[in-house]
Amino acid sequence: MKRIHKLPDHLVNQIAAGEVVERPASALKEMLENSLDAGASKITVDLAQGGIKLIRVTDNGSGITADDLPLALDRHATSKIASLDDLEQVGTLGFRGEGLASVASVSRLTLTSRPADSAHAHQIIAIDGALHPVEPAAHAPGTSVEVVDLYFNTPARRKFLKSENTEYAHCEATFERIALAHPQVEFLLRHNGKVIWRLPVQDLAERVAALLGKDFISEAIAVETSAGSMTLSGFVGSPTYSKASRDAQYFYVNGRFVRDKTAQHALRQAYRDVLHHDRHPVYALFLSMDPAGVDVNVHPTKIEVRFRESQAIHQFLFHSINKALAATTAGSSSPVPAQGDINTSANTAEPQAALFPPRTPLPGSASGSSGHTPVRPFSYQQQSIPLHVVREALGSYDKMFSGLREEEQRSTPPASAPALDSLPPMLSPAQLQALPQASEGIPPLGFALAQLHGVYILSQCEDGLIVVDMHAAHERIVYERLKTALEADTIPMQPLLLPVSFAADRMEVATVHEHGEQLKQLGVELAPLSPTQIAVRGIPVWLQDGNPVELARAVLKDVREFGLSQVLTERRNELLATMACHGAVRANRQLTLTEMNALLRDMENTERSNQCNHGRPTWSRLGMKDLDNLFMRGR
Repeated sequence: MKRIHKLPDHLVNQIAAGEVVERPASALKEMLENSLDAGASKITVDLAQGGIKLIRVTDNGSGITADDLPLALDRHATSKIASLDDLEQVGTLGFRGEGLASVASVSRLTLTSRPADSAHAHQIIAIDGALHPVEPAAHAPGTSVEVVDLYFNTPARRKFLKSENTEYAHCEATFERIALAHPQVEFLLRHNGKVIWRLPVQDLAERVAALLGKDFISEAIAVETSAGSMTLSGFVGSPTYSKASRDAQYFYVNGRFVRDKTAQHALRQAYRDVLHHDRHPVYALFLSMDPAGVDVNVHPTKIEVRFRESQAIHQFLFHSINKALAATTAGSSSPVPAQGDINTSANTAEPQAALFPPRTPLPGSASGSSGHTPVRPFSYQQQSIPLHVVREALGSYDKMFSGLREEEQRSTPPASAPALDSLPPMLSPAQLQALPQASEGIPPLGFALAQLHGVYILSQCEDGLIVVDMHAAHERIVYERLKTALEADTIPMQPLLLPVSFAADRMEVATVHEHGEQLKQLGVELAPLSPTQIAVRGIPVWLQDGNPVELARAVLKDVREFGLSQVLTERRNELLATMACHGAVRANRQLTLTEMNALLRDMENTERSNQCNHGRPTWSRLGMKDLDNLFMRGR
């Protein structure tokens, strides 16, 4: 029988290194966190051969005294915690006291440091875990840790390392994660002597733009919310700016990058109404909270945490991001920042109008020097389009569209908008200049011009052309109305003048018998006529143009599969999205200008109207600059 014996310290360190130092990126993470904990304002990282040959981190932090240098490489020696109370509310990135000791046991490590009040620096070398005596050295105030030949003494571990390019990619990802959370610190990264990243001291938006790209920050929605001791800040990407993987998801708790299932689920749920299929959202979010409310001592790598009130964290994250996404409406010139006190229940017309200041006549338009007909300033109503051509040249046009014109003349515009024929005639250039500036802005989505192939609406906006997918846009509008109505207890129902019957199986008939009264809460009234027939007697008022039979079958399918209680709670939004899809305006339906403009105005006042229920965009803008480029104007 073998006796129990104590393992040598060197072997213990190598066992710990297997958990803490999985690859060069793990060693780099430990070293960077130590520099930040030391209060460094400038950190330089040098790598060679992807970090396998060399990792050097130099900072200008507080430094380590000569007497403490051997302790810095000793296992479970740290200056960051001293008691259980300290461990339960850790406020630093590092605290376990085994990072440098683990790295030193599997590499050739040189630690050089100089406190600001010391005359010169001191240095200690560790090779294969054996410490050399502390010696004087030359070094600026701060600390430098140099790791050479990682795993040189454990060939079995070294052969499991990937290629130089792969290991460097992991190191760069670690560098970016840490740099992203500390914009107040200057970072420099060199690989094989080549500068890869040079990040000056920046504000958060600039740091996010530098690391995640200007295209992300231009599409991002700023988040700044708080509840009690918790604060959430950062940026979330718009639903149309999504990725096929989770690589661009950065979530931090008290400045520490973590991957937490509670947070990931909450953020995914917040995007469920606006994200397309298997796409993943992009975000850089920073959660600040009481350190006592989160346990970071879960795993040696410290990338996992455990929240003491996980349900409260989930609700806070979900509602914060859901509110931010709901605050965006179609036509906004830039994403709307989500403030903690923002009211997302409705979007009034006044803020929307303020997005577009009154338009002034273009320079030189009055003089006609450009060779084009002067353009009349917008009067902020639907306008007729003057064509200064000979009437005889439009004979074919009249023949093709005379029927549509007659229909437009028969349609009655809403009382709030004047009839098109009532607009004043075109003014001369002198009269144009004399006109006072309008006091209100152009609607963000402009005014409808025409319908293209029965699918798209073309609209003239303040700075170009808007193209709207009318089915996708109407689907979102109906969906949001259904959600709001159901939250108020009941969806208004439109009784059918002539009930519509359809053939059904016995399970569908049984479902109607059992849940007929409760289905009225969804705005659907069904009645069994026979063991094989069901009549649709009422549908939601906003779905009156849809197919009642298809709508009834979709509702019954969900109720049969999941049960009514689950449909009205967990799967409520999925069912309402299906109902909205059946009730939305279909392709190839001819709309009048009045109907098109009404759709545009509804989009401007509907939450999340930039995307349909499936996450597809509902509209796109083609600016005047884009149009000029198409025709090479100004070149």
